[in-house]
Amino acid sequence: MKSILIYSFLVFSALQALAQSNQEIFFADVTIYVEGGKYYLTGSKGGGDGPQGFAFLESKELKTWAVPAKSQDSLGMILTKGDNTFGTKGFWAPQIFKDKGTYYLTYTADEQTVLAESKSLLGPYRQKEVGPIDGSEKNIDSYIFKDTDGKYYLYCVRFDRGNYLYAAEFDMKTGKTRPETLKKCFEQTEPWEATPNYKSAPIMEGPTVIKLKNKYYLFYSANHFENIDYAIGYAVADSPYGPWIKNENNPIIHRSIVGENGSGHGDLFEGIDKQLYYAYHIHNASDKVGPRRTRIVPVVKEWDEKAGVYNFSVKGKEVIVPVMAEK
Repeated sequence: MKSILIYSFLVFSALQALAQSNQEIFFADVTIYVEGGKYYLTGSKGGGDGPQGFAFLESKELKTWAVPAKSQDSLGMILTKGDNTFGTKGFWAPQIFKDKGTYYLTYTADEQTVLAESKSLLGPYRQKEVGPIDGSEKNIDSYIFKDTDGKYYLYCVRFDRGNYLYAAEFDMKTGKTRPETLKKCFEQTEPWEATPNYKSAPIMEGPTVIKLKNKYYLFYSANHFENIDYAIGYAVADSPYGPWIKNENNPIIHRSIVGENGSGHGDLFEGIDKQLYYAYHIHNASDKVGPRRTRIVPVVKEWDEKAGVYNFSVKGKEVIVPVMAEK
């Protein structure tokens, strides 16, 4: 354990020193969308500066980012509070989803999940009828998954004496879930999901779902985001609803692996180079949570013939620190 902590400190110090000569990116709850040979990054904005909503940054190689050259907004805004959009505060956890020629942005505002759309990737994303997906109860951290049979599912977090992941069938035409299909994914069961460094109710959030060889993989974050042990693991199932079997090697992203505190809540994506990556955020410093910093790490996918599943891990010594391009 001592060697792990020393390694973590050295990695954190090296990354911090590197970042001092560049302008780091402070997006939390990160997602990256890939199209046309370019990467588009968005997330929850830190620091409280600028208009509320979501902005895009663009890159060709994941390291250096800038406001898209074709953006209609100087700040790269793709969705803005009050512009035919639901929400007054707390614009968190966006996800871009393209279906049948339309781009969709699902996000959280006022502790409700929301769906907006645009014919352009760069937005602006707006709503035909301003409102949340399901206003009956608070729910956050939405993720839309389209199965190979054409059905859509919404994964999100609902409050039930803690934050728990739920799945429900989703109707893209109405932008609503089918309430009768709503099902909790799993309980808090593992020690890594509730470490003593920050006491809180159970918290599991930030879902990403993929399907490979008829197996469903649900990536999620656990612990309170202010906990230095905020981390990422995954579970596997034979259906979009589970039952989910958690990976015995969880967490796959943790401060002991990537060298920085509070490593969690992001999204899995395939790069232009066909390499898998996970984008996530970390704490601002060893003694300060926010504004949180953006990170990207290469993911290793290995087929386990005996178990009939893929195993995932990350290259913790190859963490990418995204920075803004020099003007």
